[in-house]
Amino acid sequence: MPAEWEPHEATWLSWPQRRDTWPGAFEDVPPVFVQIAKHIAESELVRINVSNPVMAKGVKYQLEAAGADLDAVRFHYNPTNDAWVRDHGPIYVVRDVDGVRERAVLDWDYNAWGVKYGDYHRDNLIPSRIADEFQETCFKPGMILEGGSIDVNGCGTVLTTEACLLNPNRNPTLAREQIEERLSQNLNVSKFIWLGDGIKGDDTDGHVDDMTRFVSADTIVTIVETNPHDVNYRALRENRERLVGVTDQDGQPLRIIELPMPDPLVVEGIRLPASYANFLIANTIVLVPTYRSPRQDAEALEILQSLFPTRRVIGLDCTALVWGLGSIHCVTQQQPASGAA
Repeated sequence: MPAEWEPHEATWLSWPQRRDTWPGAFEDVPPVFVQIAKHIAESELVRINVSNPVMAKGVKYQLEAAGADLDAVRFHYNPTNDAWVRDHGPIYVVRDVDGVRERAVLDWDYNAWGVKYGDYHRDNLIPSRIADEFQETCFKPGMILEGGSIDVNGCGTVLTTEACLLNPNRNPTLAREQIEERLSQNLNVSKFIWLGDGIKGDDTDGHVDDMTRFVSADTIVTIVETNPHDVNYRALRENRERLVGVTDQDGQPLRIIELPMPDPLVVEGIRLPASYANFLIANTIVLVPTYRSPRQDAEALEILQSLFPTRRVIGLDCTALVWGLGSIHCVTQQQPASGAA
């Protein structure tokens, strides 16, 4: 599995249509998707899953009205249940043969984060539908896994969490060692960095992309909460302690950079999983969620810009989006470049 900063052919979106995901506030969400797609289109192709040509026409109108580059947008008729393509979309692996990069799709099973929501069967079909459309090899690992639950450095090290991957609502018959074996076989990883609990409000049971991410082969960013009275303080402190002295697949030390947390974001009494770690790395940009916390928004953008000097770091207000309990990384999935090197 290549690292996210390696060259992309495109980034996938599944256009939002399930109103119950953002109860009482769905109308505020498509405009956020429009901005995500517009920015990504400045960097690479945007591939959008829609139900049918009528839906595609409506989305195209929204993008055109916002000034998006429609030449960089492709529509794919793949009906979905929800918009979280990071978790239901294809996870790609690559190999280089005689100077040509070949790409394949991993079709992990998907059960809506432990059957927390109703019908998810259309979402579960997305990887195989995309593999069929592109006539690409498709492997079925035979294990439930969401894209947001793992992050790789492209060299053999993977970040994940015990709270998610060891949760009995995913793969109750698999022990940690068996899960590691499946990841090793399918992602070509040999070093596992296990974190603990996730942040409050994250209904995925602790996806790592809300907490800790690789930004280069030897550098990790991780969110920290400085307020000891905050509900996230203990879990994030414990995860930060797990990263002390951690090494990569070759036994080399990894550099750890801290990111702040935004001010608590609470809607209708619900603490939302707002996190700056939920950014997307595209070819020429890094798209970072912001949450109307002026000081922390600016600090997070400054830190990430220093880590991606050749890419433009863009902050995008995701206050409306995170009401659905996810942010930019959750609604995107990169498609690695293939072909001649």
